[in-house]
Amino acid sequence: MSNTTESSSGWPGKRLGLPQSGPRSVARLGRRVAALAIDWATAVLVSVAFFHYDAWATLAIFAAAQMVFLLTVNGSIGHLILGMRVVPIRGGYLGLWRPFARTGLLCIVIPAVIWDADQRGMHDRLIGTVLVRR
Repeated sequence: MSNTTESSSGWPGKRLGLPQSGPRSVARLGRRVAALAIDWATAVLVSVAFFHYDAWATLAIFAAAQMVFLLTVNGSIGHLILGMRVVPIRGGYLGLWRPFARTGLLCIVIPAVIWDADQRGMHDRLIGTVLVRR
């Protein structure tokens, strides 16, 4: 699926019952990319400090940080800095499996760069979550 114009469905998240702007509205692309850059840069810094920069160590650090922060505070370091969090579409707790599944799909990359009209990456669609503003 590809991104469609907002005018076809109103705004991203409308079909999901989310507001157009403000808290619980769908986090837009610029904010998501900036959060990913913060998370990756953090992983690179740790990799440089402890592993003299190793690509696999960087990926492992990135994945571990994603899982730990999603399990504990519903968002990565970048998400938290930029005022976002990951929530299940149906509400409630993310559970134990969603952070692991979401991280695995994010590390594969392809599901994360395919998104729908609600601007949800395929990794979020597959596990029933959405990245929203806090």
